[in-house]
Amino acid sequence: MYGAIEAGGTKFVCAVGDESGTIIERVKIPTTVPEETMAEVIAFFKKYELDAIGIGSFGPVDVNPESETYGMITSTPKLAWRHFPFVQAMKDAFPVPIGFNTDVNAAALGEAVHGAAKGLDSCLYITVGTGIGAGAVVQGRLLQGLSHPEMGHILVRRHPDDEYQGKCPYHGDCLEGLAAGPAIEERWGEKGINLVDRMEVWDLEGYYIAQALMQYILILSPKRIILGGGVMNQKQVFSSIYKYLQEFISGYVTLPNLTEYIVSPGLGDNAGITGSLLLAHQAFRDKGTGSLSRGDK
Repeated sequence: MYGAIEAGGTKFVCAVGDESGTIIERVKIPTTVPEETMAEVIAFFKKYELDAIGIGSFGPVDVNPESETYGMITSTPKLAWRHFPFVQAMKDAFPVPIGFNTDVNAAALGEAVHGAAKGLDSCLYITVGTGIGAGAVVQGRLLQGLSHPEMGHILVRRHPDDEYQGKCPYHGDCLEGLAAGPAIEERWGEKGINLVDRMEVWDLEGYYIAQALMQYILILSPKRIILGGGVMNQKQVFSSIYKYLQEFISGYVTLPNLTEYIVSPGLGDNAGITGSLLLAHQAFRDKGTGSLSRGDK
């Protein structure tokens, strides 16, 4: 029996289940300050005898097991959580193996094993919501180098008619600063959910996302791209992404059928929590060594 935490900027989703994705119980806990949120998280899991716990967290986080700050949330804009020792806090409460990674890496893992990329040895999962982040599976393993990927903060070419300065507190007009949910709201004066019929909103959104996808395709060549997050619930943006991606690629590489290649999550809103269960399974199997495989038995 495994515990899973999908730690987001607005809420924590906690669940108990197994590596197949079967969930016995799940709860949502508001993300406030560590003292409050973690007390509720620990109380939830104390009802069960767990064999391991998997955590997929908002970031940036330190995912290098050899680092002195492994398991910490690092330079997050959420100041109360900056330098919070997430893994250590859970170890203090539960003496079991703990798997730790980013929320988007957990979602990529879930989609690779049980979702839209099942049967493939590579995929890219991107969330476009309050922020923009991505996780990649390459040759059956989660991609990690000096740290985890931060694909939401790449620089993109500004649309010639877009005068919006950008929302990212670090980079201004990076991809996240131009295309995440808060940028849409600030640029257009309303939340995206209230702009459904404004096609100029989604055409511009597709313009920026397609630029990013072009770079990811040329660098990583994933076998499937999965677009999740609240903004991507506006399905009308997909047609703009397809249009601009073809324009930007300009025949340089041959793309698959885009409606089958760039898709919504097969697991819906459960990609992250399913991946976190898989992180727990890996931690149990590897006894906390930090393995980053797809989770296959």
